[in-house]
Amino acid sequence: MNLLIATPNAVVIRQDDVLAVEAEDETGAFGIWPHHADFVTALSISVVGWRRRGGGQSYCAVRGGLFSVSGGQTVSIATREAIPGDDLAALQAVVRDRLAADAESDRQASTRAEQLRVQAIRQVIAFLRPNPADAPGGRS
Repeated sequence: MNLLIATPNAVVIRQDDVLAVEAEDETGAFGIWPHHADFVTALSISVVGWRRRGGGQSYCAVRGGLFSVSGGQTVSIATREAIPGDDLAALQAVVRDRLAADAESDRQASTRAEQLRVQAIRQVIAFLRPNPADAPGGRS
């Protein structure tokens, strides 16, 4: 079988010696073998695994996506993010590090957004605060 895993920015995996593909959707794990009927499902955030001719096993962590089988020979996955790897333990460490970096980036973005919100409120208050010189009986 042929396997294609792509993100909006790149083709991450293009392999043509695939014997079986294992993936996971909201109903659970499933396997695809050559000559499988055409099939489409939405993947969960998970790890897709496949066996290659010659006995090799490969993996790719995906952030959800669309999984399809066409013609019984082509498996395609379109996902927002894909991290390939041949060693499941090493892939787990890479994904964990990426998730930690993403969480830190989100925290920094949230902090900056809050700073901008506070700054905007201060400017609105300063604009709405009456100027003592403009008040009746005020100094000119």
